[in-house]
Amino acid sequence: MNTDDIGKHSAYARTMNDILSLTPAQLNQAADLKEEIIKLEKELSSLLGSSPVLPGKRKPGRPKKEIAATVDKPRTKRRKMSAAARARMAAAAKARWAKAKAAGKHSL
Repeated sequence: MNTDDIGKHSAYARTMNDILSLTPAQLNQAADLKEEIIKLEKELSSLLGSSPVLPGKRKPGRPKKEIAATVDKPRTKRRKMSAAARARMAAAAKARWAKAKAAGKHSL
């Protein structure tokens, strides 16, 4: 553990101790202030014409599977391969491996 990690952990411990030492009234006031901050951030972003960055929202990037599943996109049918086609592909692969092994390109 380096000195940066120690500083992070002690800061976390101080924050948790501060939260644990608050009274229920102070916790309610903190929650109200947080709600007000979120409301003001939404208002500011609407004035500036940008989308608000809300807590709990995902960052841009690849969506999770359950989110991706909800997107309406046409499903394509899976093509079925006949047993004969699979057998031909397997035979071709075996022939390629045999040729490579005979040429000495295959090593374990």
